[in-house]
Amino acid sequence: MAKKLVIKVTAGADAPERCSQAFTVAAVAVASGVDVSLWLTGESAWFALPGRAAEFELPHAAPLPDLLDSLLTAGRVTLCTQCAARRGITEQDVLTGVRIAGAQVFVQEAMADGTQALVY
Repeated sequence: MAKKLVIKVTAGADAPERCSQAFTVAAVAVASGVDVSLWLTGESAWFALPGRAAEFELPHAAPLPDLLDSLLTAGRVTLCTQCAARRGITEQDVLTGVRIAGAQVFVQEAMADGTQALVY
């Protein structure tokens, strides 16, 4: 089993089940002691902003704010540079603990020894 997990979530409110699955897997992995890096790309980029996760609703799913909080506490959350720029999101706008980084950092994380990468 990989000791590190990199998850790229491309879906947001546009594909709620896929989005929720990515956050749930990431949060469960963190709770299991796995080193997790969650990347917010595409429509999930909006969840880097304060209050946006609270707007997400999916019946029978764990609340997105709780999942995101666990990842910000025990994992890493990164907002894609290009996705942020396309949405006018800056470092001053994002939740505390969210970094903005680009493809080079994603590839570096995903290709590290002992790492499993998943894309939702």
